[in-house]
Amino acid sequence: MAYSTRMAAALSGATTAQLKNWRNDRGNGPVLRPELASNPALYSFRDVLALRAFAQLRRTVSLQKIRKALTTLKGFGEVEHLSSYRLVAEGDSVVLVDDDDHGTDLVRRPGQRVIATLGDILAEFAPRPGVVVPHLLHPKQHVSVDPATQGGQPVIAGTRVPFDVVADLLLSGVPAEEVEEYYPGVTAQAARDAASFALYVDSYAPGERAA
Repeated sequence: MAYSTRMAAALSGATTAQLKNWRNDRGNGPVLRPELASNPALYSFRDVLALRAFAQLRRTVSLQKIRKALTTLKGFGEVEHLSSYRLVAEGDSVVLVDDDDHGTDLVRRPGQRVIATLGDILAEFAPRPGVVVPHLLHPKQHVSVDPATQGGQPVIAGTRVPFDVVADLLLSGVPAEEVEEYYPGVTAQAARDAASFALYVDSYAPGERAA
């Protein structure tokens, strides 16, 4: 599965400018280099999970400290995909949380064990004032994201119909109540949810401020 930069931004809560910035090597490597080697950049579902964690961390932690945390993580010999690790903010530090919900400080006192609270990376959150990032797997009541369905692209829940196909129908003037004539099983409310989610995705336009 592959997500465009705009879709990866919409699903993760990071801006497109942030994604570009996070791909850049600042001497210690990028924050995250997409798994899929391509130009323009394409992101995997695992990349989106990691980006969502970074977007949540950026609410209270500087990018410099996130980069330091990732350098410390590599220094511990941890080289798996970043989505494999549970990273949470503890004040202005970044903590690596293990399966027992114990944490290891990666910034202020690298290696020191601390008690950490694990946030839900999948859940709705607000990365910036005025912006609410929806639940990753259920961005709308009738729109879902499943890595096993249509390559992980958002679809109408319970179907394999891509959300953007339905949104385009409404944009072309087809009433929501008539969409089911084109795609049986897609209700009027599902069509409206698809159109609403399309507007949300389109709000992630290139050129947003990086941080």
